[in-house]
Amino acid sequence: MKTFAQAFPPPDDLLEMEPEELAVFVLDFLCGAGQDHHSILNRPNFLAPDRFREYCKEDGKMYLVRMALMEAWIWLEREGLIAPDVDQGKEEWVFVTRRGRRLRNRVDFETFRKGHFLPRENLDPVLAKEVYPLFIRGDYDTAVFRAFKEVEIRVRGKAGLPKELIGVPLMRRAFHDETGSLTDQEAAPGEKQAISDLFAGAIGTFKNPSSHRDVDFEDPGEVAEIILFANYLLRFVGRIQNQATIEGQPSCDTAA
Repeated sequence: MKTFAQAFPPPDDLLEMEPEELAVFVLDFLCGAGQDHHSILNRPNFLAPDRFREYCKEDGKMYLVRMALMEAWIWLEREGLIAPDVDQGKEEWVFVTRRGRRLRNRVDFETFRKGHFLPRENLDPVLAKEVYPLFIRGDYDTAVFRAFKEVEIRVRGKAGLPKELIGVPLMRRAFHDETGSLTDQEAAPGEKQAISDLFAGAIGTFKNPSSHRDVDFEDPGEVAEIILFANYLLRFVGRIQNQATIEGQPSCDTAA
């Protein structure tokens, strides 16, 4: 079985991680517990100070590490990735659920150790809150869908268009080269068409397929790039002054 030093990032790096990021490492560590190391499936045993002596020699920092690991453990429980072991009779004993083992099999832990594909601090606040956790736990299809759903929501709100208008038609209406309220009418005709194509193509490629069927994303690097593309589109929409704002009327954002 791996030692703490082998299984987790260095203490300083660990303390910078969010619970859902750290939970991935805890899950891998718990899955590696064989019959000879069954005791780590008990929360007090897992967090016992003696386990951390070689990993973190500073008592003050050790306390912070243990608290961070407790947060990660609770996150795993809340997400249904670990659960009380019914044979033990005490809630402190857990087992890794079927969902947890599926997640562990999907995650490239070496990739996580080498660096983060998706820097949370660079994400739109909604993506950071709702999409990033999905990405961390390997739910790539849902993460991509949710990212581009947010693009759709943001465009609709900015353009003041009805909820019934969705997907590619929504993008074509909002960025219509002549009548689109989000179109820069001072831009060259080719540029206006290109922006319309950009948004319509993004929604048609990444949101619509996930709405109708399972899309089997496997490469976390590719998924991160797709989410960052949605992040850029949200930035683009955020910079737009629609026609109502330009004419001195209340903006669609305020009305929404």
